[in-house]
Amino acid sequence: MLGDKALELIKQLQRCDYLNPIQDEVMKQVFEEMKVLFEENQADVNASRGGDSQYHSAIQLRHAVLLRNRRCILAYLFNRLQMIRDIRWGFGAILPPDVRSCLSESEVNWFTSYSRNIVNYMSAIGGSGLDLFTNMQPPKSLFIQVRCLCDYGDFETSDGNTVVLTKNSTHFLQRTDCEKLIHQGVLEHITV
Repeated sequence: MLGDKALELIKQLQRCDYLNPIQDEVMKQVFEEMKVLFEENQADVNASRGGDSQYHSAIQLRHAVLLRNRRCILAYLFNRLQMIRDIRWGFGAILPPDVRSCLSESEVNWFTSYSRNIVNYMSAIGGSGLDLFTNMQPPKSLFIQVRCLCDYGDFETSDGNTVVLTKNSTHFLQRTDCEKLIHQGVLEHITV
């Protein structure tokens, strides 16, 4: 029946939450069906130019199937790219071997290009760049309790207050104020 193979692609996407191998054979069958429908439409359009309207219904039906098949193919490919994009943000720039085996060559090229674009974007922001992968989840609280690991001296917070950071002292500070010092090893986050 018309459009069954295209619908099979969409059903395959709905069945599972993970990335399956690309369905090249099914996509080729859909493209072949679309080619045949287009050629039949072209022949009927040429035959109906003389004013014969008996072909109009068949032309409209085949055209609707062509549009539906195209939408199904585009939806299938778009959803695969969304999954690949999510894999990039979840696993980083290196594709796991089991995922790589499920991708076509053009999808691997897209993944590589997407990764390169992310790296270029992150390095272009600010003087030393911005790492978009550090805080993927929003903080649970704005203030955190921290312990000073070394004598640091005076530290001015974003609200203008000055805090003296001495070794083993604990403080309740805004997360944004002390994140840099945590990464430098001056402070450590105390979990209660």
